[in-house]
Amino acid sequence: MANYVMEIGEVSKIKLHGHIDASIAPALMNELKQLIERKGEIKKLVFYAEELEYIASAGLRAVVFAKQKIGAGVQVYLIGASAAILDVFKMTGIDKFLTIQDTFEG
Repeated sequence: MANYVMEIGEVSKIKLHGHIDASIAPALMNELKQLIERKGEIKKLVFYAEELEYIASAGLRAVVFAKQKIGAGVQVYLIGASAAILDVFKMTGIDKFLTIQDTFEG
């Protein structure tokens, strides 16, 4: 099983890597559900995508699920995504609720 959640705290970090498709997305979703249980502690949710090669709709649903469940007061970031991955987020409109950056300091 792949591990995605790297750190839980006020700034919770999730490392997206490889191919996240319908066969892998449930593992990501399970980790995000555990993270969301601690939502009162979290101020920022940071998805690192430097090693993400492909994301299917099931993976996108996991990101949207996390944003919806974590709460409106939590800032959500997408860091280091390639142009191809950014295109997917932009085509689906998910980029509207993410702060997209090359790097993250915080």
